[in-house]
Amino acid sequence: MIGIDSVVKTRWECVVLDEIRKELAALKEQGLYRSLRLVESEQGSRISIAGQELLLLCSNNYLGLANHPMLKEAACRAIERYGVGSGAARLVSGNMELHEALERRIARFKGTEAALLFNSGYSANTGIIPALVGRGDIVFSDRLNHASIVDGALLSRAKLVRYPHNDIGALRKLMMAHNSAGRKLLVTDGVFSMDGDIAYLQQLVAIKKEFGAMLMVDDAHGTGVLGKHGRGSAEFCGVSQDVDLHMGTLGKALGSFGAYVAGKSELIEYLVNTSRSFIFSTALPPAVCAAALAAIDLVDSDEGTVLREQLRRNTSLFREQLSTAGFDLSGSATQIVPIMVGEAPLAMEFTRMLLDEGYFVQGIRPPTVPAGTCRLRCTVMATHTEDDLAGAAAAITRVGRKLGVVQ
Repeated sequence: MIGIDSVVKTRWECVVLDEIRKELAALKEQGLYRSLRLVESEQGSRISIAGQELLLLCSNNYLGLANHPMLKEAACRAIERYGVGSGAARLVSGNMELHEALERRIARFKGTEAALLFNSGYSANTGIIPALVGRGDIVFSDRLNHASIVDGALLSRAKLVRYPHNDIGALRKLMMAHNSAGRKLLVTDGVFSMDGDIAYLQQLVAIKKEFGAMLMVDDAHGTGVLGKHGRGSAEFCGVSQDVDLHMGTLGKALGSFGAYVAGKSELIEYLVNTSRSFIFSTALPPAVCAAALAAIDLVDSDEGTVLREQLRRNTSLFREQLSTAGFDLSGSATQIVPIMVGEAPLAMEFTRMLLDEGYFVQGIRPPTVPAGTCRLRCTVMATHTEDDLAGAAAAITRVGRKLGVVQ
């Protein structure tokens, strides 16, 4: 005999699953449905999917370090000495020598007093922002900032004010209108992940000083790439000492995994005591930390300089070829090169046709970007060859003409 609880549960499940099925069907109809592709190879400039070799143009592995021998060797040595996992949160028994060594190295690399590790960029932003601001405070956020910044601000329960992208005049007016708020936190991407342009950090520093705000820069896509020594967008803009919180990731140009925030020692001490995503997470595995340490050393070396220069040359070549073909590249100034196409179904058909040609370029749709601004998000790597990029540009142009994106 079926009990009442079982009947209620069955009815509840039927209602919810029916709603879910309808939502999934709607996503497919709108061209917004997502599915996973299985990569069968290491993360190089070429990868294998379903037995097909593809030139990879949608990875954040900008310097090609994810499979660099130095990083692999460092990770293997760490496993031999420390094992695979950290075993606990860092405030319990999971704080290991490599965690603290990596934090010291990040602080030295970024030119700050201290640093703190997080398990991902999303975890960092959703842990840092709610720790620093709350009710009665205000977060000023560029409208094109990463979703993790928006979610962090919403979790904090501070007032969220989003200013038009890179519009310093509009930001100043908004800060004047909210000048009586408590703590003011100004947050921006250093490099905007879907457009490839760079924040106006010099002007943001002036604004933060004028209104007494804290300035936090999410440099996930600038660290390792921008600046003379690869220290990121703040170094590139000459304002490293004026940024209060340097947040970034270890899994993009640095080729490993995880994230960090760097700043004054008191701020880091405060986050250790108040950031919930730090306090309640198992610490990063030792191998990940060792690989990240090796990556920073490499980025800070002559080899790193060579890789950054190669990335700049590759990006310039690729952007010039696409621009000459007539594509709208949305003002990209970095290794992230968007090709604007408009609607979601067109972006996904573009992706499908390029896969058939042997090129993996991801179509980007809402909610990642606003409706009507769907695009192909091309990302250039230092390890691409000129022939790789020339072939890719030619294929993109052929498909773009077939789809009517360019003439």
